[in-house]
Amino acid sequence: MSRTSAKREPAGTRARNAPKKRDREVLDAAARVFYERGYADASVQDVADELGILKGSLYHYIKTKEDLLFRLLEETHDEIFQVLGEVAAIEGLDPLARLELYVRRQVEYNIDNLLRVSVYYHDLDRLSVERRKRIVSRRREHEQYVRALIEEAQANGQADPDVDATTLGRCIFATIIWTYRWYREGRDDREQVAAVCSKFAIRGIVGDVARKPARGGKAPARAKAAPKAKAATATAAKAKAKPKAPARGRATKAA
Repeated sequence: MSRTSAKREPAGTRARNAPKKRDREVLDAAARVFYERGYADASVQDVADELGILKGSLYHYIKTKEDLLFRLLEETHDEIFQVLGEVAAIEGLDPLARLELYVRRQVEYNIDNLLRVSVYYHDLDRLSVERRKRIVSRRREHEQYVRALIEEAQANGQADPDVDATTLGRCIFATIIWTYRWYREGRDDREQVAAVCSKFAIRGIVGDVARKPARGGKAPARAKAAPKAKAATATAAKAKAKPKAPARGRATKAA
């Protein structure tokens, strides 16, 4: 289930459409300018200045400023889709292990591409309606993939079955996405952050499963403690029925 959902498009299919070296330089420059100035305040001239070329030369690659933003976000999705494909292609992982690896790899990607990721989440809404829909539809591929893994883990008894898988998926993406807001190079360790985020996400999915029966399974283990409780009650009853010896102090006083 988890692997087929990720293989609707073979990993590397879009690689043939990867931008050429100059295209990559243009998009990298756009990412820097949009990050530093904000998309709304940036201009095509700013991007041309960043590249050290004439504004007219830049129009060889684009028609409008929005073209730069759209191509930047499209390429970002190409790259994170490749991450998904690589995780899905690994053999022998249970759903939780696959999900932990997915979270780790996505966090690492965000850390390695902070400018692009920041522009993505700050300026996605600047796209025209149709272009925004195209980007969001590609985002849903990841949402469906993660939800499928969570549901598989719940069905296997590895994750809390009483929590909505869609809600858990949103929490997973919140963990992945928000690293771009607080991660600081030199202060935070890349590998440690990725490891902590992935473990944090998985523990949230597992939840209280250890204290709950699997769907269709036996009663909780704590129900088996009932016989001990019954024995303890009987012992307490005997102790109550046994007459108590008078306290020494009281006996002396009575004499």
